[in-house]
Amino acid sequence: MDLNVEMVDHALATTRSVRKRLDFDRDVSDELILDCIDVAEQAPTGGNQGSRRWIIVRDQATKDSLAELYLKAGGSWVIETAARLKDTDHHSATMMQGAAYLAENIARVPALVIPTIIGRHDNSGRPGLFDSVIQSGWSFHVALRARGLGSTWTTMYMNEAPAVAELLHIPDDVTQIALFPVAYTKGTDFKRAKRYPAREISYFDRYGRTLAEDRSEPRALADGPGILVEVDIKAKPDVVWGLVTDLNNHAQWSGELQRAEWTDNGDEDGEVDGEPGVGATFQGHNKRDDMGEWTVTCHVLEWEENRRFSWCVENPDNHAARWTFVVEPVPGGSRLRYHARLGPGPSGLSMAIERMGTELEPVIIASRQNELRDNMAATINGIKGLAEATGDE
Repeated sequence: MDLNVEMVDHALATTRSVRKRLDFDRDVSDELILDCIDVAEQAPTGGNQGSRRWIIVRDQATKDSLAELYLKAGGSWVIETAARLKDTDHHSATMMQGAAYLAENIARVPALVIPTIIGRHDNSGRPGLFDSVIQSGWSFHVALRARGLGSTWTTMYMNEAPAVAELLHIPDDVTQIALFPVAYTKGTDFKRAKRYPAREISYFDRYGRTLAEDRSEPRALADGPGILVEVDIKAKPDVVWGLVTDLNNHAQWSGELQRAEWTDNGDEDGEVDGEPGVGATFQGHNKRDDMGEWTVTCHVLEWEENRRFSWCVENPDNHAARWTFVVEPVPGGSRLRYHARLGPGPSGLSMAIERMGTELEPVIIASRQNELRDNMAATINGIKGLAEATGDE
């Protein structure tokens, strides 16, 4: 049977964590749930051992007891936090409203499903336990999606796992994995979530090495090779943004950049008298022992306040390199991502390749990527230090 790739991709890409759109008033048959478990059981398992076991809770009194444990395990905190964050711009506000709704209504869900596996984790780091059941859990969710049902993957209840085990008579040598509230969904028009494109989170051959174009063999500058580093910072995005966009902060840690100054903020008057934006320019003054000193003109390609700052070196239509900072909110602060793309335009790197021979091009590129990785890591860690020193979390 030939698979319909479009439909398979659609099911995988639109299987959402469903909370507010669970239909508590429509019954779900045991047979439907068992059909989904049959599908889930086709997932790979370590050593081909049939050790997964599924608990389907339908009895209302038992669901009521589980709901009490869920609130004790953290559900009450979720409800209180959601109330505090409601109508704010906190990055978790929307998610917390859904989580609170589920905590308040979990006893009303038609079925609560708990996947388990025979065995206890021995903390050895060896595979064979969680990696034998996680994949089946997600297959279960996709099977639900295909049948008009939905769920969410929640593990908060595990704070009360011993009490749950006692309630459900789960043996000591069986490990609970998660809790899946199962119901029909109110509508099935789920859409893709906003996620990073694959090229922004996928690395080639070494961690952090990126490619902007299709790969060639051997690796070439035309492939758009680059490097990406990132760090989590205990500071608000606006604090991190202020440090990122202060150009001379970079010079404190860069092995090349000596100083930089804005030359045009992108306004029609061409003056440097306000907030920079797309079209703004600045000059970077650089120095290396093997290349001497040189100055480059940089053009701002993206400027999204508190979020994204990107610029290219020299010709915007055929740039020598492109650099991007991304600041995103995460629990506890911000994540700072710093990406560089080499080429495709002429640069010191392309001149080195021409001088030394194209047969050495992959080696030269890899060496430059290593230099950039160290340099860029020093920069974001320096920004992290300054941001966290402010104490503004």
